[in-house]
Amino acid sequence: GDTLYYRFTSDMSNTEWGYKFTVTAGHLGRFQTGFEILKQMLSEERVVPHLPLAKIWEWQVGVACRQTGHQRLKAIHLLLKIVQCSQQGDCDLTLLKPLWQLFTHMENNLCHDMAKPGILLPLHRALAELFFVTENRVTELGSLQEYLLALNTEDHLHRCTAQ
Repeated sequence: GDTLYYRFTSDMSNTEWGYKFTVTAGHLGRFQTGFEILKQMLSEERVVPHLPLAKIWEWQVGVACRQTGHQRLKAIHLLLKIVQCSQQGDCDLTLLKPLWQLFTHMENNLCHDMAKPGILLPLHRALAELFFVTENRVTELGSLQEYLLALNTEDHLHRCTAQ
């Protein structure tokens, strides 16, 4: 659970003092536990200014790149929360380059499969939302061009220019 209740009781012998507690994690895995804690911390407006967002961002981008499935979706969810509550300079948005490459690969595959109508995969939707919000954020900060140049490879920029 997320709550611990304890009661101090003295035997009034005055021979010893102090208390020792050992807390052991429950059945949730490390990823799920970390996700829940970080999600809660990012939801508390009074806590966010005291968080080392730059370090958390860097770590979380790495997690999103390494994980798969639902864990990747949860990591992207946290990245989205961090972007939304960050100040200018809190997050190095160029670290998103591997996720941008994954997203553009998914976009290219979607364009090739236009004959098969369907819905976007959850990962595709999550990445689309992350990059939409991030693009709006850098536009507000006046650094959209630098951001887009940092995410794309030189080869990709040449192909886009040729098109």
